[in-house]
Amino acid sequence: MSALALGLWIFSGLLVLLVLRVHVGVAMLLAGGVCFLVMNQGDVQSLLYTLNNLTYARLSNYDLAVIPLFVLMGQFSTHGGLSRSLFRCASAFIGHWRGGLALSAIGACAGFGAICGSSLATAATMGQVALPELRRHRYSDRLATGAVAAGGTLGILIPPSVPLIIYAVLTQESIAKLFIAAVVPGVIAIIGYLLIISAIVNVDKDACAPAQKASWRERVLSFVQITPILMTFVVVIVGIYGGWANPTEAASIGAAACGLLAACKGNLGLEGLRKSLLGTAQSTGMIFLVLLGADLLNSGLALTQMPVDLAMWVLNSQLAPLLVLSVILLIYLALGCVMDALAMILLTIPIFYPMIMGLEFFGMSHEEKSIWFGILALMVVEIGLIHPPLGMNLFIVNKIARDVPYMETAKGVLPFLASDLLRIVLILLVPSVALCLLHL
Repeated sequence: MSALALGLWIFSGLLVLLVLRVHVGVAMLLAGGVCFLVMNQGDVQSLLYTLNNLTYARLSNYDLAVIPLFVLMGQFSTHGGLSRSLFRCASAFIGHWRGGLALSAIGACAGFGAICGSSLATAATMGQVALPELRRHRYSDRLATGAVAAGGTLGILIPPSVPLIIYAVLTQESIAKLFIAAVVPGVIAIIGYLLIISAIVNVDKDACAPAQKASWRERVLSFVQITPILMTFVVVIVGIYGGWANPTEAASIGAAACGLLAACKGNLGLEGLRKSLLGTAQSTGMIFLVLLGADLLNSGLALTQMPVDLAMWVLNSQLAPLLVLSVILLIYLALGCVMDALAMILLTIPIFYPMIMGLEFFGMSHEEKSIWFGILALMVVEIGLIHPPLGMNLFIVNKIARDVPYMETAKGVLPFLASDLLRIVLILLVPSVALCLLHL
């Protein structure tokens, strides 16, 4: 069996393990270990030595310290009730509009995503906060669950974003540049979702009922409550781009600020602190297990030369670069049905990234092309989270809204998927949309 054929078999076996619901980190460790043993004639000692070196190299990487800090920032925000303050402020200003509470849910998801960095956490937290209010005001099950599930995807698009951090580490790109490149696509995503909700409530008059208009006193009080949250986001982002703090230092400031805010609000007692620390440890352990599995798998595949051979085949095939990229994005859509965002990034970037870097797109430099592809990949991964039938956000929101049929939630996200596809086409054909702030 040739090395390339072995690499393809190993990759196929990995996908089978994922379909069988084996944890993605364990599946990649098994596939990488088998590949490494076969390529080294069963030398177990060499495998253990390589695994030891990979573990030390990965866990001693300073850049990855930013991950548990941003996760802790999100945990403090979740258990400290900061998400509820964001939703109340948005609903106080626009809740009385037609569809205003659904619009508020999108705005609160965007705000929470800016201090969380996780789509699943955003969907779960805002589902508990916004869904009861949406249903109490007689919003249709389809609109209520669809808006929250779609809004949850903003958690990985609005900086900070854990998948973008992983992409930066894998490709040796700047975390700050990737964050700034994600801002405009994130704003476009928010505007697209708001327009979709406005269109739905204007076409279907029974989709929602009007809410009571808040007084100006209530609006001012709600805004005062979220001012420290906004200041935390501004300090983190300005700190990164102002040059006086690197992403890890800015994440430390953000985590400490969110912890203090939650404690001052009186919502973060000892039990909330325990849950926040435990949740951070569990999430970080899961992420690093997946990272370690990806490192071993990539080491095994590198011995087979499969990524290099595939990249050379694409370069020699004379296929149109946009066609190659479109096929890769379609693969991401398919993978979104069986794995989460982090797993997709770790599994595919070592294979797809060399292909993209070897092609010519609109005369872009290597750095521009790398950042542009990272934003595109993130947006398609985002679609996978709400893509029926197995989008993970759909299951999270549907679990919270226990009496809503799953098909209603799936139908509810379809208009938002249409908005996402239009946004991807725009970024695909006009890269400057994502790169404009980077150029500035």
